[in-house]
Amino acid sequence: MTSPIPEPGAPLSHFVSQEPFDPQSVERMTEGQSRVYRASQMKLMWWKFKRHKLALISGIFILAMYAMIVIAEFLAPYGLHTRNVDYIHAPPQPVHLFDDGQFVGPFVYGRDMTLDMETLRRVYTDDPTDVQRLRFFCSGDSYRFWGLFDADLHFVCPAEGGELYLLGTDRLGRDVLSRIIYGARISLTIGLFGIIVSFVLGIVIGGLAGYHGGTFDLIVQRVIEVLQSIPSIPLWMALAAIMPVTWSPILVYLGITLILGLLDWTGLARAVRSKLLALREEDYVLAAQLMGARPRRIIGRHLVPGFMSHLIATATISIPGMILGETALSFLGLGLRAPITSWGILLTEARSVSVIAFYPWLLFPTVPVILVILAFNFLGDGLRDAADPYK
Repeated sequence: MTSPIPEPGAPLSHFVSQEPFDPQSVERMTEGQSRVYRASQMKLMWWKFKRHKLALISGIFILAMYAMIVIAEFLAPYGLHTRNVDYIHAPPQPVHLFDDGQFVGPFVYGRDMTLDMETLRRVYTDDPTDVQRLRFFCSGDSYRFWGLFDADLHFVCPAEGGELYLLGTDRLGRDVLSRIIYGARISLTIGLFGIIVSFVLGIVIGGLAGYHGGTFDLIVQRVIEVLQSIPSIPLWMALAAIMPVTWSPILVYLGITLILGLLDWTGLARAVRSKLLALREEDYVLAAQLMGARPRRIIGRHLVPGFMSHLIATATISIPGMILGETALSFLGLGLRAPITSWGILLTEARSVSVIAFYPWLLFPTVPVILVILAFNFLGDGLRDAADPYK
């Protein structure tokens, strides 16, 4: 029922609520609205990120990959350098569950090898009478876990006296799956260490250029333009080629990481500079200056945290580039060298067209490279969208 319209000139009626004052809400809000208004910036970002299902799945996949490299020795069926000369260039073995219509559990069939005298190729055929059940949480090749203690526990092992090559073997009879798992430790961590170097240089140089401006900013911009005008691959190759061949594998690893970090900071530095050029005019920066704060503190405590979400999204997009850089250098023979194993080094086995034609399973290391690159890009898209939760 609507209230009657008052006569012209008549005083307007008003209502005074007798309910006690609620300091939590002057205007009545729904529970959902109140939850959003009270949420912190990080919580708002997390809520928005969860709605990006592809980015969420990619983030879980990346976390699983980095968790895998911690226990690579446990997950790999064989040791990194374990060889079996009786199974050179053996194709992948499929896993079966049923044999002759009966459930047996995960198993593989044994194999017989013959030599084709016309092509001189090894031909492997399954032996249906030789059922080799897989063992789980079993003893296998011994290893030294992270150089701390000796162990021989593996997640999956072949049957006693049997063999298990789920992704085949290489020219030395080494298990491709085990080497991919071990190679993930190098290929994934080189991206993390490289992005640390890149972030330090990008934030420091870009922050100083954006905050102070002037001659320093002019010099930094010209240096960035020169570095960005040089093609990445030839520059990587030139810097990698000058590393002495007498260096140990660890020094080569550190050198490649440093090269990737030194050449990737330019884009981040420009992004930081553009943000600081806008933020340095804000009132809270002037207040910090009047209170005597040094430029280093203003940049580190007040300006950089203001766009940290943007930096996180930038990192997730830059790490794939570094992984691809290491893979390309190692594939060309200018990056890491044996005995270190990475995905790029594994791909050197497939540089010949004839090898790819006869032994296509040697291209399996490209699969984790593609999956990790896609996952990082999807994760970066999700973080970039979540960086501004108010949109």
